[in-house]
Amino acid sequence: MALNLERQLTFYGAYHRNSVNVAIHMVCVPLILFSGFALAANTGTLIPLPKVLTIPHLDLNLGTLAAFTWGGLYVLLEPVAGTVLALICLGAAAATNEALSENPTLTNQVAIAVHVICWLLQFIGHGAFEGRAPALLDNLIQAIFLAPLFVWLEFLFKFGYRRELQDRVAKAVQVEIAKFRERKSKNEKAQ
Repeated sequence: MALNLERQLTFYGAYHRNSVNVAIHMVCVPLILFSGFALAANTGTLIPLPKVLTIPHLDLNLGTLAAFTWGGLYVLLEPVAGTVLALICLGAAAATNEALSENPTLTNQVAIAVHVICWLLQFIGHGAFEGRAPALLDNLIQAIFLAPLFVWLEFLFKFGYRRELQDRVAKAVQVEIAKFRERKSKNEKAQ
């Protein structure tokens, strides 16, 4: 996965043009990410640090390490919005770590339910509204890392953030969708 923000947003955007599907993703993607952090935190501390270096509720379990990884990628792809999203990821990891330490059974039950329901809703969004398979079927790793940044930028674009980037990506997405429709049409004619 190249660290080219426009290319990444174009790839992901070509699978998400229907407004209902985008709305489903804007709600479900963060919930999937944060519930994933909660479930991953069940590993317990993987890298023990001296107490002086430990940030409250951010012991280095798999969920926290994932939050740092996702956040670091977002900072590299888009320094301003990515930094804010990285901080949101770390905040979510801290909150889920705290919840897990206080009530592990309930936290895991809620995280599993949220995770499963949100994945189902996204597949429904693609099938019923988008009419196209999810991006993760073409590139799982790229889609899983990119989805949270994509929905974050979609949110920020609504407030005028980086309008020139939004316009360039929208044009590139239209080109990709036209290519997809052409391939789909040729495949249907070949059958």
